[in-house]
Amino acid sequence: MPIGSQVYPHSARIKAGDFAGLLKDMKDIGIEQIELDSPDYPNCVSLADGKDTKKIMDDHGIRCPSVHFTMKELRTQMPHVIEWAHEVGAVHVSTATLAGKSEAGKTTQDEVKRAADEFNQIGVAVAKGGMKTTLHDEIFEMAKVEDGSLVYTHLIDLLDPKTVFFQFQMSSMRVVGDPIMYFNKYPGRFISMHLQGVDVNAPPPPPPVAGAGGRAVGGRGRGGPQLAVGHDTLDWKAIFTAAKKGGLENYFVEQSWDLTVQSVAYLKTLNV
Repeated sequence: MPIGSQVYPHSARIKAGDFAGLLKDMKDIGIEQIELDSPDYPNCVSLADGKDTKKIMDDHGIRCPSVHFTMKELRTQMPHVIEWAHEVGAVHVSTATLAGKSEAGKTTQDEVKRAADEFNQIGVAVAKGGMKTTLHDEIFEMAKVEDGSLVYTHLIDLLDPKTVFFQFQMSSMRVVGDPIMYFNKYPGRFISMHLQGVDVNAPPPPPPVAGAGGRAVGGRGRGGPQLAVGHDTLDWKAIFTAAKKGGLENYFVEQSWDLTVQSVAYLKTLNV
């Protein structure tokens, strides 16, 4: 499976007009596909012309099977979402979080149901556009409802398995649970991953806190200081074995450049 990278940690280069240079550097270390953030992300406004963006990727031999869109776009600009995703060659339409209402890591069953119903409608619209919808897990998904259970587990039950799939965030695993368990228990639902190295013995992360636009404060997934993939405590061979059996279609390293270089070097040695 091609090694992928999310552009989010490197998006300052895109904002500075160096998208082509970023792709060249990624290709040089062995990255073959990327997950873009949509032009609604401030650092990615320059990618608004989907056809031009696709040409730059083609020139560097890099594909884009997945794109992260904001919930605002998914709610109000679906025709544009479908058109732009197709222009850049994507087959997955993803979002970082449903951005439901939560405070200090707590929410309500009613809010979870409301958010799930809305996202199911989005999943139907994306499916009509010929693509799959995937949900990442950040703040809202890592909150708890009244009985202390995790929002994420409720969403797995409430979201339609025919049209809504999941993108597992490895740095969230110390909150949401063991990825191997999810991949084995819900085959076909987890079709994408974001990779970060994780120390499962580190102190537990604090409750989730929403920043501007609903994004996580302190780093995606609140997993604590990140490590390079393969330089951590995880059994990556077992993780990828379970993920492939469960229907994994792509994965993306999402780390700083130095950690990305180390992670990609390790992934090149991993045979599953």
